[in-house]
Amino acid sequence: MLDLKFIREHPDELRAALTKMHEEASIDEILEADERRRSLLTEVERLKQQLNERSQRVARAEAGERPRLIAANRDLSDRIAALDSEVRQVEQRLNDLLLLVPNMPHPDTPLGDSEADNVIVRTWGEPRTFDFEPKPHWEIGENLGIIDFERGVKISGTRFYVLRGLGARLQRALITLMLDVHVQHHGYTEVYPPYMVKRECMVGTGQLPKFADNLYHDDEDDMWFIPTAEVPVTNLFREEILEADQLPLYHVAYSANFRREQMAAGRDTRGLKRGHQFDKVELVKHVTPESSDEELQKLIADAEDILRRLELPYRVTQMCTADLSFSAAMKFDLETWAPGVQEWLECSSCSNFGDFQARRMNIRYRPSPGARPRFVHTLNGSGVALPRTLIAVIENYQQADGSIAIPEALRPYMGGQERITAA
Repeated sequence: MLDLKFIREHPDELRAALTKMHEEASIDEILEADERRRSLLTEVERLKQQLNERSQRVARAEAGERPRLIAANRDLSDRIAALDSEVRQVEQRLNDLLLLVPNMPHPDTPLGDSEADNVIVRTWGEPRTFDFEPKPHWEIGENLGIIDFERGVKISGTRFYVLRGLGARLQRALITLMLDVHVQHHGYTEVYPPYMVKRECMVGTGQLPKFADNLYHDDEDDMWFIPTAEVPVTNLFREEILEADQLPLYHVAYSANFRREQMAAGRDTRGLKRGHQFDKVELVKHVTPESSDEELQKLIADAEDILRRLELPYRVTQMCTADLSFSAAMKFDLETWAPGVQEWLECSSCSNFGDFQARRMNIRYRPSPGARPRFVHTLNGSGVALPRTLIAVIENYQQADGSIAIPEALRPYMGGQERITAA
């Protein structure tokens, strides 16, 4: 959520930013609601002061005069109650409007009109050359018996699959490698969060109200299935004031994630790329405002380390203003090359949200003892996401005989096995 004072004092700057992002928000309605709220609060305060003065007069009045004064005060109290009710309604409307305003882009975010204007920052590794025609992962996986699309659809419908045998173990090995590296080498604390959260948690990280149609929801208890571990992990400290010496906070979490993929209807219907359920290892940071830009670069490097250990060629791309997510001020994607589908696959988005999420969750810290609390900055990024990393491993390490060589970094997690072959 943006600071209301900023919107009030810099509406034209916000409108210009929205134009750069090709986004819309009801800025005029926000300003009108804010003005109405402040006007009502001023009137309520005036009437309450008047009521207080009249109440003192009642105490001093003669007995015969008191009934008339009490009746007048009752009318004034009713007027105050009506205005208080209107204040609550206006504040609710104002809050609803504010929740639909996207974050402002960071000054260093490049301008652009579409994803075509995203900037490739760097690349690592060379795409492998094959002396045979590389196959897509769905063909390799089915031939080896490690991916079962037919039974996944039978059990749950389209965009579901079953990993079997060494396919399931390969996925588990990837997850364990990531968690071990981030905990042992990058300084993160592992958490295992709930996969269902309260509505306010989704509001806090920016999934609600804007993206409700893409989320799975239990109506009876108003619980929401997480689309990413970012949601529960960032919300760990909602409504808290942290001390300066607690920051920065680094957390890593594995979770299953659930998205309806309505926005991708008709796209990538084959293979593992887009499913309603997928696994991911997520990195989340709570930091001071002064350090968040530097922390973003460290976050990107932590995600890159996983791809380098797996020896997967990748590139780092900075999103332009038109391709930012709703909550991000600055965002970088890590994309790894998949030779079978001939595509760069996004396997991590690393974002700095500034204080946008912290305002929605009311996460603050005290810079020094007795100092006024400030909002923290939050960051997150996949470290990294499956199944796209699994796709990249299968397709990059495929062999001419149809087998898959297991990356060296994963072999300790695969019981020393070096290759996946047909049973």
